[in-house]
This record gives sequence, C-alpha cells and structure tokens, in this order.
Amino acid sequence: MKDINIVLVEPEIPQNTGNIARTCAAVGAALHLVHPMGFEIDDRKLKRAGLDYWDKLDIAYYDSLGDFLNKCGSENMYFFTTKAKRCYTDAAYPRRVFLVFGKETAGLPEELLRSDFEHCVRLPMLNTLRSLNLSNAAAVAVYEVLRQRGFEGLQAESGYFGDISGGSGDK
Repeated sequence: MKDINIVLVEPEIPQNTGNIARTCAAVGAALHLVHPMGFEIDDRKLKRAGLDYWDKLDIAYYDSLGDFLNKCGSENMYFFTTKAKRCYTDAAYPRRVFLVFGKETAGLPEELLRSDFEHCVRLPMLNTLRSLNLSNAAAVAVYEVLRQRGFEGLQAESGYFGDISGGSGDK
C-alpha cells in the first residue's frame, strides 16, 4: 500500500474518477474505489478522463464502505466534508494517509463522520455554495499532503521546455 491513498466512496461521475485517477498516477498516490459506483469501470468517459495513465495507477476496489474499513483499518483516515469545522490545512497528515471523499451528490455517510469527527476536514469556500467538484477537492487535498512533505519524490523543476523564463538561455 502506498503512503498517500485517495479513497472515493460510491463515486457517481466517471469523469471525476478519471481525473482523480490521473492525479493519483501523477503524484504516486493509490486510488481506492468503494462500490456501488454510478458507472462501470470500463466506462469510456472514465478511461478518457484518465487518459493513458491507467497502467501507471495503483488501484483497489471494495464491495462496500465496511469492506474498505475492514481491509484498511480506520487509522490515518481524513474525511473531507463540508460539515467539518477544521480546515484541511490545519491537519498534520501522517506518513501513511487515506484521504476519503464521498459521492458527489451526498458526501460521506453522517454516521462515519460522527464516529471520527476529529479527522473530518473541510476546504474553505463561500457559504452560499454546496461544495467543490470532487476531482478538484481531491487534487487540493493531495497537494496539501505533498506540500507538507516538501513535494518529496516529485520533479522539482521541468526540463521540458528548457529555460522559457526569457533569460539569456533563450535562443
């Protein structure tokens, strides 16, 4: 199991899951998908959103939330919810962490949130809106964990275009 794990509980929109899969592949995080899902894993939209990263992805599937919790335990879980009082940047994420997100239309089950409210975190936003897009929220969350670790193991600088800053290295 990887150090950083993104968990989607009953995701409903294939494009969100595909985008999150691509993020996981890009940063070396594992993706955990908890059934039931609102799409088939071979859904064309899911594959297209993840582009050609599926072979670089560490992915696990679970029959239910209970199945996931039984197999992964409940330690090191951070539950992302609009119902939390604590900001996601106030958490000090442990080395092995599970960033848990609920389905797009309903979030995580309230019983789960109540059972471990101290590990519930939120992304600040205007109170007139319901929530951020799931794939955006997952990206924000995983990059906070990476920021706290100094982006360990990730490419610090791009060599793709050479020096495009306008310095003397331009030709």
